[in-house]
Amino acid sequence: MHAMQYEIPLPTDYDMGIIRHRVATRGSALDHFPGLGLKAYLIREHAYAPFYLWNDVAGMNRFLWDGGFANIIRDFGRPPVRQWTGLAFARGPAAEARTATRLDVHLPDGDPSDVIRRAIDELVPGPDVHSAALVIDTHNWVLTHFTLGGTHPGTRYEVLHLSTPGLDEIS
Repeated sequence: MHAMQYEIPLPTDYDMGIIRHRVATRGSALDHFPGLGLKAYLIREHAYAPFYLWNDVAGMNRFLWDGGFANIIRDFGRPPVRQWTGLAFARGPAAEARTATRLDVHLPDGDPSDVIRRAIDELVPGPDVHSAALVIDTHNWVLTHFTLGGTHPGTRYEVLHLSTPGLDEIS
């Protein structure tokens, strides 16, 4: 599993209805995208911030270099794209999610193995969670918990649409 997110900051007076319309009319374009586990079309105040879980790097590369990312660049400019290596994924019982959270935890100096093992063991979605992923940025040594559904600490987002073509294959 590979994770990816870009956040597009929007002016304070930006009409978020434009993003809602964009997702409503174009969001299903990735509902069958090869290699994609899930894409959460996310917004928060003054930002559009889709989050992806990829089942393979080939699918992610196809999207970035030969797919939909060109539309983002055309419409908003080229945002920086954060990428993480996947550590764990768990499905929850909720059929859908209206909210999402991303919690970034900076790892202390030293061997992170125990912290990571503990975080993996604790990745058990509650009854109101669709799914949860634990990913890591080894350049900055930041552990990221991404949760669809529920109320969890971290940056909160509204979920406008979920594309889940390879949800059952995420590992």
